[in-house]
Amino acid sequence: MNRLQEKYISEVVPALEKQFEFKNIHCVPKLVKISINMGVGVATQNKAILDNAVKDLTMITGRKPIITKAKKSISNFKLRLGMPIGCKVTLRGEIMYEFLDRLISIVLPRVRDFRGVPAKSFDGRGNYTLGIKEQTVFPEIEFDKVDAVRGMDITIVTTAKTDEEGRELLRSLGMPFKK
Repeated sequence: MNRLQEKYISEVVPALEKQFEFKNIHCVPKLVKISINMGVGVATQNKAILDNAVKDLTMITGRKPIITKAKKSISNFKLRLGMPIGCKVTLRGEIMYEFLDRLISIVLPRVRDFRGVPAKSFDGRGNYTLGIKEQTVFPEIEFDKVDAVRGMDITIVTTAKTDEEGRELLRSLGMPFKK
């Protein structure tokens, strides 16, 4: 079992149960999945860029990403329906906890001028979305082999009913929110 998973079971569940006065242990919010999305808009001109993005995302997550395709044509962007424009990975279970542990303890402190993640990026239902501007902050990526700097969106999906429950769940797991 992962270090973060043990912390959730032994410390976070009792603390949240006491704080929000849940009558049942199954009402306590928990993590469902983490979805990592990397949009590569310039992949319409060059297919090798998308292949490099897939390779980077595979190294970061340890899972093979799904290639996302355009849902509609936009002539101004030279985009046709069905063209590959990005990739995404969904993590669940132990791999999800392992990724979140690495994100909180290793990756976020490596971000330049880091003062904490914004606490307002919740969607109203307890899910949190975080944007990272460059993939080089992950230790798995070798800086010398990077062809282009690409950002990614990381969405943490929880069973929390409100933003406050979700924020408290992530804060107790160690997410460094801005003060």
